[in-house]
Amino acid sequence: MVVHLGPVTRIRELDALRGFAVGGIMLVNTWQHTPHEPKNGLDWTIEALFQSRFYPIFSLLFGISFMLFLRGNSRWALLSRLFWLFCIGLVQHTFYEGEVLTDYAFYGAAVLLPASFLAPGVPVLLLGVVAIAWALQVGGGPLLIPGLFLVGMALWELRPSRPLLLPGFAVAAVATGLLTSAWAMTNEWLVYSVAALAGAAAYALGLLLALRPWTSAVLEPLGKMALTNYVSGTAVIVLAMPLLETDSTRWSVVGLALATVAVQVVLSRWWLTRFRYGPIEWLWRCLTWFRLVPNRLESGRDHNRPLPDPGVP
Repeated sequence: MVVHLGPVTRIRELDALRGFAVGGIMLVNTWQHTPHEPKNGLDWTIEALFQSRFYPIFSLLFGISFMLFLRGNSRWALLSRLFWLFCIGLVQHTFYEGEVLTDYAFYGAAVLLPASFLAPGVPVLLLGVVAIAWALQVGGGPLLIPGLFLVGMALWELRPSRPLLLPGFAVAAVATGLLTSAWAMTNEWLVYSVAALAGAAAYALGLLLALRPWTSAVLEPLGKMALTNYVSGTAVIVLAMPLLETDSTRWSVVGLALATVAVQVVLSRWWLTRFRYGPIEWLWRCLTWFRLVPNRLESGRDHNRPLPDPGVP
């Protein structure tokens, strides 16, 4: 049975998933900026369970966002959106070299835009799978992004049935467990990369299965302001570097990530009761359309409140 969800329900689920990925990315990015030698138990846990498990979710969501934007806008508008995303990434790069916004903007223009002229659905899905397989063979990492974009783009068109969530989660969870164990024994990068992709699938499908109103209420605001929270999170990491570099236990990583995400949840909820879009999301829209976009809500029941922004990631 195919799930017939309205646009609002479907996008709210995506926002919750995006918020979940924002929190995971904050943890991983913080950990990546600490010395890892000698490795301790926390290092092994983060590397085995969280590292490289969240950016694939972001990349899939970006492919979906691409299709959502094209539903009511031209490809020229999309190019403008990607151009300004690239510029925002360049600004972020001045203080945080590990940013991904420039990669997202470049691959969006180079891969997703041409793919939008193809027959939707299965052809794009197959192209994405081939691109991921090639990227895994040559080293993975950022090279996986284009293929993940294409898979996300195809999944939005194919609209998999909700009953597939549970078996999909079961297969992904078993696969990631076996592959992570194999990586621990072999230390092979290819095995680790495939395990990370399986882990990303397990996390995403598991969250969609477990999502409840209270968890959605926490994660959605975080996801609606994903761009603002991602950029501000990297700024927090840069400011906290002196602490992170001197903590040999690495528990400051967990503390800083949890505290940052908790503050972002509270601030995101507060902000979105007063404004339609997050600060950087609003700036991005203004730049895309070359005009001042209304942002302040007239009231909590403002009838002009938009659907959640299918932005980045």
